[in-house]
Amino acid sequence: MAIYEFGNDPQKIQRYLAFWNRSDVRRPLVGFSLVGWFPFGQFSVCRAWPQDSYLTLDMIEPEAFLEDHVRMLREGEYLDDDVLRGACPGQVALPWLPAMLGCRLRVLPESVLGEERHLSLAEALEIRVNPDNPWRRKYFAFAEALVNEAEGRFPVSHSAELGPADLHAVLRGHTESLLDLGDDPERAAALLWRMGEIFCELTQALWERLPRFAGGYFDAQYSIWSPGPIARLQEDATAVYSPALYRRFVQPVDRMMGARFSHSFIHLHSSSMFLLEDFLEVREIPCLEINKDAVGPSTASMIPYFQRVQQAGRPLVVRGSFRPDEVRLLMDSLEPRGLHLNLLVNDLFEVERLRPLVGL
Repeated sequence: MAIYEFGNDPQKIQRYLAFWNRSDVRRPLVGFSLVGWFPFGQFSVCRAWPQDSYLTLDMIEPEAFLEDHVRMLREGEYLDDDVLRGACPGQVALPWLPAMLGCRLRVLPESVLGEERHLSLAEALEIRVNPDNPWRRKYFAFAEALVNEAEGRFPVSHSAELGPADLHAVLRGHTESLLDLGDDPERAAALLWRMGEIFCELTQALWERLPRFAGGYFDAQYSIWSPGPIARLQEDATAVYSPALYRRFVQPVDRMMGARFSHSFIHLHSSSMFLLEDFLEVREIPCLEINKDAVGPSTASMIPYFQRVQQAGRPLVVRGSFRPDEVRLLMDSLEPRGLHLNLLVNDLFEVERLRPLVGL
């Protein structure tokens, strides 16, 4: 049993600092998680929502989530790994920004989807998220409820939110958003910048309300602590952009967002690896997180991309579920410095099989 509640030993901070600094270390930063890809089903509140129904604001009572949040964090008391554990509003179950932008939220079997609005470009450019936006107020109230529950025992963070290209797509429709880039490039660029500003404003406003943990910041989805302001960025919709379109329209916005947070990182999938060099050009984003997706390229085929990130001198987070032979391959192929292995596991037996392979 861990001495510190939730396994949040402050001595773990030293490993995070070594990760960000890419210091010479014997082994990577390692975290295990029993929660899996989609924490939605971990919440009794979410399981009670009828599938294919629409989620309304009055269905979200932050206090009803707290017991499950705390239960999930307890895994840190017996997994005995390197990471701190914390929580965020809804823990990846709720697409807050699409809701703030007026999207209807549809309940799916393992998540909630912000439906496309199919607005005109003119209508999309008028979108604002004001302080009195009811979804924004609920988001902050949820964060406040988590802070009160934590009482300093665990960190509270922002949620995992969609990036500008994704938000452009939910406002206009995914097909329409692509056509915008050719049909009306000036207004399409303006919309991407507007979405980037909305993302930054929301993240900065939340961090003004959240207490620091061990003097630093935190991302709950990946259990990443940082000494300076952190933001989790993503541009999943660019998986269907060309490199030229990404560089022209999205890369400048990503530079702006990365520069707002000293310890930002970008979440990527295997489907975006053809844009990896373009993401690496954005020096304002110091860290890259790459999923080894449940469906997609093999671990062996992803190794060159992981290595490329390290060759560029950037901290790297690799997240996924891996067999023992795949973990050996990661350990043999990658430098331990600046490497965080975020390993999704099914049970404690799997943890015990993987621990010696990662040097624990």
